Amino acid sequence: MAEIELIQVPLDDRRLVDRFIRVQWWVHREHEPNDYWVPPLLMDRRDYLNESKNPFFEHATCAFWIARDQGRDVGRIAAVHDVDWEKHHGDKVGYFGMFDAANDPQVAEALIGAARSWLQERGLSQMIGPMDLSTNYMAGLLIEGFDSPPGMQMPYNPAYYEQLIEGCGLSKVKDLWQWYLSTDTPIPDKVSRVADKIRKRSRITVRPMDLGRWDQEVGRVIEIYNDAWDQNWGFVPVGEREFRHIAADLKMVLRPELALMAEVDGEPVAFSIAVMNINPLLKKLDGKLFPFGLLRLLWDLKVRPKVRDCRLIVLGIKSGFRRRGIDSILFVDTHRAVSELGWDGGELGWTLEDNDMVNRAIESMQGEKIKNYRVYGVDL
Repeated sequence: MAEIELIQVPLDDRRLVDRFIRVQWWVHREHEPNDYWVPPLLMDRRDYLNESKNPFFEHATCAFWIARDQGRDVGRIAAVHDVDWEKHHGDKVGYFGMFDAANDPQVAEALIGAARSWLQERGLSQMIGPMDLSTNYMAGLLIEGFDSPPGMQMPYNPAYYEQLIEGCGLSKVKDLWQWYLSTDTPIPDKVSRVADKIRKRSRITVRPMDLGRWDQEVGRVIEIYNDAWDQNWGFVPVGEREFRHIAADLKMVLRPELALMAEVDGEPVAFSIAVMNINPLLKKLDGKLFPFGLLRLLWDLKVRPKVRDCRLIVLGIKSGFRRRGIDSILFVDTHRAVSELGWDGGELGWTLEDNDMVNRAIESMQGEKIKNYRVYGVDL
């Protein structure tokens, strides 16, 4: 059996970076073809892996590898040492991510082994993942729900990845749940009545965010987000520059009625953001915006709308205002807005498997759990 060659990828080598990105195309189009994978935009992935453009690299050091077998690129992986995780959690944990591989244990072992060794050499004691490149971006390995496309900014991988990862000695750390709520399923009367009572009793008002004053709105969101998620498993605080970088991308797939701010006596205390699901449009582009992809995307979004659903990607409530039903109010208002748009529904999540408060609120609205993503870990 031939030995797997590992090629380290410096992020200033555009040719190797493009090969690293393109491994996904080989896996999903040639090695294990499927109808559900959504090709990312090549331009976006290049910017994401550009140390001078992505503020994530200001607090993280990373290494990237391509696995090559018999003249073909057959896998890839990233190892991440995130100083912000250490500062926040106080432990020596690193991540692996951007994992893609042929259905070959030898390829997986070579890639996982490279990430483990690199993180161990940096003095870290545990490796968790996959994360691309942290929980603030895409996280988890799909282990249930292969029979439908992923939601916006959610990963999709072949089913055999689970066996490859576990075969390398990694075990479950946490499951992340994805939900779906159809507009064909009306909000239960009891949920709607209770939400409206809480709204009135607690002087809660909910308004659409003002996209014309996006910078100011993002400033409010940052404060709530870092407070709301502070005690959640896997959370890493996001600095202002990085958050605004993320928010600039989100704005392109937002409708104001799906970006909601909840206030109590005028004080912003919670927010939720749902983004348009443009994955069906992205599939047609096959990663290319130029020369005609941008025109096609704009045509479909503005001239001949094809968006039929959304994904509620984040909901945060300030620590002093939890357990007051504000999450239910935001879920109800989002459902009403999606219904008024005439869309089919939307995904919610991910949510942590043990976040009982949020999961129960989604279940009370007849939400259906549709996908399960798993974060794995191993001691170094």
